Amino acid sequence: MHRKSAALGAVAWMTVAILLLSPSLLIAQAVPAQSAPPPQDKTRDLKPVHPPETTPSLTSTVVPQSYALVVGIAHYANLPASAQLQYPDRDAQSIYTTLISEQGGEFPANHVHTLTDSQATLANIRQELETWLPSVTAPDDRVLIYFAGHGFISGGKGYLAPYDIDLHNISGTALSMETLGKLIGSEIKGKWKVLLTDACHSGAITPETDPTQLNSLLLNMHQSIFSLTASRDREQSFESADWGGGHGIFTYYVVRGLEGAADTNGDGVVSADELAEYVHANVREATGSRQNPTSERGSFDPNMVLAFNPEHVKAGAQPNLNFGTLVVQANMDDTEFWLDGKKVGMVGKSAALRLPGISQGSHTIKAVHIGYEPDGPREEMIYPGQETTVSVRILIPRHRSQAASDLLDQGIEFYKKGFEANYKKAESVFEKAIAIDANYSEAYMYLGRVEDALWEDDKATAAFKKAIEIDPDYEEARVSYAAALLDQGGLDEAVRQLNAALERQPRDGTALYLLSQAYAREGDYTAGKAAALRAVNAVPANGEGHFWLAECERHLNEAAPAENEYREYLRLTNFNSGALGNANYYVLGFLLGVGHKHHAAEQDIWREQQGQANLGICDCEWMQKRYDAAIPYCQKTLSLAPADLWANYRLGLIYVAQANAGGIPQNSGSVTDLLKEAKVRFNNVIASNPDTEEANHSRQYIARIDSALTTHP
Repeated sequence: MHRKSAALGAVAWMTVAILLLSPSLLIAQAVPAQSAPPPQDKTRDLKPVHPPETTPSLTSTVVPQSYALVVGIAHYANLPASAQLQYPDRDAQSIYTTLISEQGGEFPANHVHTLTDSQATLANIRQELETWLPSVTAPDDRVLIYFAGHGFISGGKGYLAPYDIDLHNISGTALSMETLGKLIGSEIKGKWKVLLTDACHSGAITPETDPTQLNSLLLNMHQSIFSLTASRDREQSFESADWGGGHGIFTYYVVRGLEGAADTNGDGVVSADELAEYVHANVREATGSRQNPTSERGSFDPNMVLAFNPEHVKAGAQPNLNFGTLVVQANMDDTEFWLDGKKVGMVGKSAALRLPGISQGSHTIKAVHIGYEPDGPREEMIYPGQETTVSVRILIPRHRSQAASDLLDQGIEFYKKGFEANYKKAESVFEKAIAIDANYSEAYMYLGRVEDALWEDDKATAAFKKAIEIDPDYEEARVSYAAALLDQGGLDEAVRQLNAALERQPRDGTALYLLSQAYAREGDYTAGKAAALRAVNAVPANGEGHFWLAECERHLNEAAPAENEYREYLRLTNFNSGALGNANYYVLGFLLGVGHKHHAAEQDIWREQQGQANLGICDCEWMQKRYDAAIPYCQKTLSLAPADLWANYRLGLIYVAQANAGGIPQNSGSVTDLLKEAKVRFNNVIASNPDTEEANHSRQYIARIDSALTTHP
């Protein structure tokens, strides 16, 4: 089965509303309305997880399907400078990263919607709570809602403050906890419901705000949820650079707890009770009892599984609630620090990394910096109630033999030329370079790209993983791996890799448009649009960002802006790929590792993507009922790809719509001619793929057209 290029676009999945011929005209019976066709990729649902047979106490552990809404607001549009916060947006990103990670919640990436700062308007938050979550959740699901920002009391009622709150109209511009409680309790379905709120930052923002009443309202909104709040009484929720490089202290410990630190009995499960105890104990200790997270005991299932990782299972482990703090110092800026096999932060010469909440005992640490030998892995002992300071030293540049470096350069030249024969040559050369230097991460990365181009998925995955294992901060390798995963259909893992890359390089245009593509292919067009907007902002001249922005906007029924973005993509790529002067477009594509899995010439890649953009414009014109304007773009697509199923199908529908309208467009011939042309297009759909829903609908159309032509020749 042919797989489209991951970077240059997947099949354009059209939102189809079939127009039917009126009984008064030609066709008497309606064809059933068709919903939007699903993507070919299937989201990796979070399946029930069973621990190893060696831990019989956990054989009943099951993690249900999971959904989450994550909101973090540091900067408010209408609040004074004194009321602005520092880290809630960063907190939200950390929660998101943890929830989608295999070491944390393992939520499917497209099941976690994130709103930060200007995205977190009241309208957007209500859309997620009132429409999205009720529409996707089922009674046996797990649902988590996280909010970091301001919370307050007004008129005796509790509110969470969205980005656009107006203190002169609080009831109309803030989210009332009464509303939130009703939504969680009645509209949003699920057997396990979690509410995490860090909503009492920096004291009151209205004179009436009483944290005691605020937290009481949060804890008692509904008895079927596990609600964990950041503080109690008249306490504030503190945020500081001292926790993990900059976080709210509550969120810092929630993240560490979900990643496994709260699993105090070593069974691999982080339960609601364990997380509550871990967060409360550590926040209380770290703040000298000035902040005390609170949960409402008895209001939730104590067996609620918040995170499960079989790798954390420790045979015979005993409960241990004693924790210490690790303080990391480094001799080089932009040094990644890894704890027990997981990246936990960046450390530099002038800023130590403080990591509280580390369980007592031996831990594995490692510091890495691309191009240098790592410091570690080595063991460090953490003692309860104490700070342990470690210094990591990045000193030794990796020395490459000239022979290995020359082979890498030679292999890259073959790789850049494209075509299977050159990929095979590059494969052999990269393998020789690795034989000389087994730690040559660049050679492994390029080998992964070559294996991906040769359709050797397992070999490509192994090579990319090795490159990242050697250099965990190798951002380019993570982006290349993600592109390969998009080709393979591994959308969730692609999102994880891109998220890790963007933590290091937030304005990487390639990573951003690939992230947009991943979200779009999972059907999360809102998140895809947000990533594409970031891609366009970071690199305006990169056409792929505009393409995926257009795809997402079209699926969100934003036809006019989507059409503009398709046109911008075409403008930026308006050349013939066979022209020597434009070869850099393809060189750039190969060098960035964007997953071109074509054995054909670059001309075919160009033609395919140009066709998809023209088809997108055709569909946007169709959505706006401008049928005459749509036709040339569908015809342009078919001139580039005559067998394209969607272009034929859309064009057939347009001709049916024109015939149904009664008015004959200029140069279109008679109604009979329109129907005959529609029949040709529907027959092409069937020939392209007879097993699709579109083919089934085409057969129904053809039958009705034949009947109409017989009755009205």
